Amino acid sequence: MDVLPSERLTFSLMDASDAPLMFELDQDPEVMHFISGGKTTSYDDVLQVFLPRLAQYRNPTKGWGLWKVVESASDEFIGWVLVRPMAFFSADRDDSDLELGWRFKRAAWGKGYATEAARQIMMTISQTTAVTKFSALAVEDNHASINIMTKLGMRFEKKALHKDPLGDMDVVYYRLNMNKSTD
Repeated sequence: MDVLPSERLTFSLMDASDAPLMFELDQDPEVMHFISGGKTTSYDDVLQVFLPRLAQYRNPTKGWGLWKVVESASDEFIGWVLVRPMAFFSADRDDSDLELGWRFKRAAWGKGYATEAARQIMMTISQTTAVTKFSALAVEDNHASINIMTKLGMRFEKKALHKDPLGDMDVVYYRLNMNKSTD
């Protein structure tokens, strides 16, 4: 699957060769604030934990994986958008409900890049697959991410414990139903 460029951004599906970019992004404690409490990621964690996880859910045909986001004007990597089935690492996996997530360099914050990127990726995937919902989750205090969710048309679903092999967190869930008759 290819995602066409948006007004300011280009996209490509990341793989193991992008490990240096993943590592670079995770070196800013502010970027990692709501993910790990500000603890930066080691290069060994990228290689031994994150790339093997990515390999489990990456599916280029369905558009699942981490979409590298590059600013067209500067040709600079500014972040990524995650796409994978909700609850992928559990028995409750739902391939019709795709989880979106994003992580961007601090220099890219406040410019609408995450919303623009997620919207372009959502539009492409919804036109080419049988997805019925897009969902996202965030720590309740992460107002910037929640703002992106609402700009994407997602609505609050619930507050709950998100279970993940890397650690459980209390989060808020937002969802956009693609079938307007059940929205």
